Amino acid sequence: MTDERTRAVRWRLVLGRDAGLDDLQGAAAAMDQALGFLYDREYGDDRNVRDSERGAGLEDSAPMVPEWIDQVHSLFPRRTIERLERDAIERYDITEVVTDPNVLDRVEANETLLKAVLRTKHLMNEDVLRRARNLVAEVVRRLMESLAREIESPFLGVADPRRRSPLKVARNFDARETIRRNLHRFDPETRRLVLEKPYFFSRVRRSMDRWTIIIVVDQSGSMLSSAIHAAVTAAIFWGLRDIDTHLILFDTSVVDLTDRCSDPVETLMQVQLGGGTDIGQALAYAAGKVKDPSRTIVALITDFYEGAPVERLMRTTKALVESGVTLLGLAALDDVARPEFDRQIAGRMVDLGAHVAAMTPGELAAWVAEKVR
Repeated sequence: MTDERTRAVRWRLVLGRDAGLDDLQGAAAAMDQALGFLYDREYGDDRNVRDSERGAGLEDSAPMVPEWIDQVHSLFPRRTIERLERDAIERYDITEVVTDPNVLDRVEANETLLKAVLRTKHLMNEDVLRRARNLVAEVVRRLMESLAREIESPFLGVADPRRRSPLKVARNFDARETIRRNLHRFDPETRRLVLEKPYFFSRVRRSMDRWTIIIVVDQSGSMLSSAIHAAVTAAIFWGLRDIDTHLILFDTSVVDLTDRCSDPVETLMQVQLGGGTDIGQALAYAAGKVKDPSRTIVALITDFYEGAPVERLMRTTKALVESGVTLLGLAALDDVARPEFDRQIAGRMVDLGAHVAAMTPGELAAWVAEKVR
C-alpha cells in the first residue's frame, strides 16, 4: 500500500462514512465496520446497525455487542480498545458491555468498566453479577498495586545512613556503600562488578500515637470515581498499624462498612448510586464514632450538594471542629483530583474551621501523615 493510500485509509477511519474512499479491503474494512458500529450513532441511528439509510441491501451484517467486542480486541491496540469500550458505555449507553455474560468474559478490565458495573449491577442476574465481580476484583487489584506504595510511603520511617540493617528490603538498598565495599571484586576483563555482599540502610520508625481516620463517602453518581479510590485507600489505611480506619457510605441513609473495610471489592459491591444526599446526617453519624477528638481525622468525600437542611450540616461541622476533630472535606479523591462541587457550602464549612481540598490518594496519605506526626 502506498503512503498516499495509507494516509487516505487512516483519514477514512477517522472521519467515517462521509470521508469517501468506500473501497476498503481486509483489516481496514473490518476496522471501519467496528468503528461504524459505534460511531455511526452520531448520524442519528441508535440501533445495533451501521446505517439505517442503507435499507435492505447486501452489505455485511452488522455485529451485535459480543461479536463487536471480539472484533475490537482482534483489530486494535490496547489503548484504542479501552477508548472504544469507554465510549460505548459512557457516550452511547451500551450497557450490554457489562450486563451480557459473553461480553463480560471478553472485555479488558479497567476503571471505566468498573464504574459501569457499579452503575448497572442492579440489572444483573446472579451469573452475570458473579462474572462482573471478577472484573471488579481485577480492577481493584491493579489499583491496590499502583496505590499501595504511594499511600504507605509517608508512614514509613526515614533511612538512617549511619546504621545498617540485616533485613534485605529493596527500598532500603544502599547502592553507594555496596559498590564501595565490593570494589575489590571488580573484573577489568569483563568490566563487571560481582557483589559479594549487599548493604542495606536501617530505618528510624516515625513515632506517632495511634490515630483514627473516619472516611465518609458520598454515594451520588458524580462521586463514583472518588468512591472507588476511597474504598481502595481505606483498605490500605486499614493495613497501617498506627491508623484506626472507619469507612462509611451515605446518601439519605448511612451504611457503616468498617467491618468490611479491608475488602474493597465487597465495599464497592455495596455502593448504591443515586437517590438523595444527606451530608449532615452522615457527618453526625461519624461524630458518634469519635473517641479522642484530638487524634481523629474525619475525611468527608462529597460534592457538597446538600439535599437536607444545610444548617444542620453547619451545626455538626462546628461541633466537630470545636471538639478538636480535624475535618477534611474532599471534593475529589481520584487520580486526577478535578473537583466539581458546591463552593458556597464548602466555603461555609471552611469558615467554621474545616479543611477543603481535592486530592489524589497519595496526597491524602501525605496530608494525614503530616497531621499524625
